[in-house]
Amino acid sequence: MGLAATHPRYSIAEYLQRERESLDKHEYRDGEILLMSGGSVNHSLIVANASRSIGNRLEGKPCRVYDSNLRVRIPRTVLYTYPDATVICGKPEFDPNDSAGETVTNAKLIVEVLSPSTEGYDRGEKFHRYLQLDSLHEYVLVSQVAPRIEVFYRQAGGGWLFSPYSGVEQVASLRSLQIELPLREVFAGVEFPPELPPEAVNAR
Repeated sequence: MGLAATHPRYSIAEYLQRERESLDKHEYRDGEILLMSGGSVNHSLIVANASRSIGNRLEGKPCRVYDSNLRVRIPRTVLYTYPDATVICGKPEFDPNDSAGETVTNAKLIVEVLSPSTEGYDRGEKFHRYLQLDSLHEYVLVSQVAPRIEVFYRQAGGGWLFSPYSGVEQVASLRSLQIELPLREVFAGVEFPPELPPEAVNAR
């Protein structure tokens, strides 16, 4: 999702109050309120596909998948955000700052579908902040320009295992949930942009 920054600084309480009154969704980062724009057709379809595929495989397990309307707070950094999909196992734990109970702090798995305007943030600063979420065991990045998924899994020693999957015939392993995620399902119905010929890529 695209982000457009505003300049004033706000407290967490001010942000939560404004968010309850707003028709749009905003991210709160270090005192700034950032408007989150809508996604493309591919983005929306991929999020829906991935959420449905994960949800189906969680049937009978104590885990639930939530869409981008669920807000997540990273407790040790000032970030409130709306991941494209969030999985929580067990009961949701709510942010004590949010009396409305609309913000959780115990995401186990987070999915972000990459957009041109936010890919650098999702891979960099946002991922760095997500690392501070003790409950997070897996971070899943999904391309919307090619059938490609990247999975980062937190290992017992604290390091992260990186597993890339490319092609609709591949099946991604989500170790934290002990399920398999076929890329064919995630990218069902998605029309990808045509690939550039090698000479065009080299000319860039």
